[in-house]
Parts: sequence; C-alpha cells; structure tokens
Amino acid sequence: MVTVSPLDAPLGARITDIDLCRPLTGDEYAAIHRAWLDHQMLVFPGQNISEEDQIRFTTHWGEMPVRNRYADRREADRRSHESIMLISNIRENGEPIGSLPDGEMMFHSDGSYDEHPYRYTMLYGVEVPSHGGDTLFANMYKAYETLPEGLKRRLAKVRARHGYYAGRHVTPEIKAILGVGDVPDAFTHPLFTAHEETGRPVLYISRLLTHSLVDVPEGEALLDELLDHAERPDLIYAHRWIPGDFVVWDNRCLNHARTDFPSGERRLLRRTTVQGVRPGGIAQQAA
Repeated sequence: MVTVSPLDAPLGARITDIDLCRPLTGDEYAAIHRAWLDHQMLVFPGQNISEEDQIRFTTHWGEMPVRNRYADRREADRRSHESIMLISNIRENGEPIGSLPDGEMMFHSDGSYDEHPYRYTMLYGVEVPSHGGDTLFANMYKAYETLPEGLKRRLAKVRARHGYYAGRHVTPEIKAILGVGDVPDAFTHPLFTAHEETGRPVLYISRLLTHSLVDVPEGEALLDELLDHAERPDLIYAHRWIPGDFVVWDNRCLNHARTDFPSGERRLLRRTTVQGVRPGGIAQQAA
C-alpha cells in the first residue's frame, strides 16, 4: 500500500512503502497520480533505481522528448537513452561529464521556451554535496491565488514571452557559469495558464526563462513585480538532497531553482522528462 505523507510546506509529499525497482501495479500508479495532482511534487526516498527503472517509470506518464537543443556529446557514452540528462559538476580532463554543472540557478519551469513544455521532470540523486545544491520549488497555483483580484482581471488575457535562458535578469556571466550559449528560440504563453487536468489557474512565468510581457506598456516593471511575488518564501519548499532520493514534479504548476554548492564537491543527478502540451489560458477555459 502506497503511503502518502504531505510535507509541512506549501507543496509536496513523501511517497513510501513502494519500490521503484520493480514494475508498479495500476493501483499504485493511480495512487501516485492522485498524490501528484494533490501535492505537485513527490519525494520517493531511499530508492536504488537504475536508468532502466527510471525510464520505465517515466514512460508510464508519457513520451520522453529527445534532447536535441542542449544535448552534450560528452554524455553520449554515459547514458543508455538519449532523453536522459546528467546534471553534474564532475569533470574529466577538465570538462564536465554532464550539463548545468556549477552554481545556483534561477527559478524556472522546464521547457517553457517551447510550444509544448514538459509536463513532468524527474530527478534521481546519485551523488550530492555535503551542503548546498538544494532544489527549491515554488507553488505557482498559490502565486496566482495570492495576487490582487484587480491585477488578475487586468492581466487575464496577457501573454508572456519565454526564451532559452533568456529571462530579463540572465546575464552573459550567468550563462557562462551554467555552460549555455545564446539560443534564439522563443515562444509566448498565457501569463495565467489553466492546468490541463485540474483546471486550476497558474502564474506561468519564471526569472530564468521569461523575457517580457507582450504588449504591456509598463511590462518590465510589472514582470519584475510578478517575479518577486512568485518567489515569496511562503510559497517555497527547499529540498535538501540525500543520495537515493527520487524527486518528481509537475512543471505545469511549479517553478524550481537550485542553490549554490561547494565547487570542490561532487554532484550528480539523473534527469528525465515527459513531453507536455501547449498551455491554455484561463481566458480560453472561461470562453
């Protein structure tokens, strides 16, 4: 019997009494799905899963996208599936063996720069530093709920432009630390999206990826105000990693970030994602 224990936090639950090394039953998947919708982020502690186990769990929820934009050939012989991303600061011959090796990362929702962003992200902790490198999660349901009602009405039909590491506050220095270059791709999505399953409204912006609000005269100042609001401490849960943690979250209603960590300590996490659909706006839902 799957045990769901909500965290004392604005989001999240621990899932225990389950072994992800084996195929799950329909009832177990159903219990996980219900918990995911209710809590947005799930922690499966003490797992010892292989790449094959992680792929099996991931593909139950949908298609794993091919990482063609930022795939690094250095990872090619270190993973069994082209959709797996290794997030690591471990270096061989001076080069990282994976992606996004160093430093902190601003809040973001994976893939929002695409027409069809990722539905889910899943991270398995292989090696973690003694401190730092925490993953922060921000509840974007609550970010919307706590906005002033007048602002919700005023911005109900506004769209936001997202780009690959192209947020308003992303400098060339930040891109250099993260090891990413300039990618011109960009896409616009409703500022307020409606979660495709729950129907709940979401504030769909992030500091790392949202470049601007479309056709809003005071857009820069307003975007900064919204970003600050979305990162209020009372909306955030900080996950401190332990090896064997398998953490999965819903990109449709959460942003996530990373805290800094000692450069001399190893960090290795294995990431998989599930392809999503184009987000619809709350105005569309009401129409």
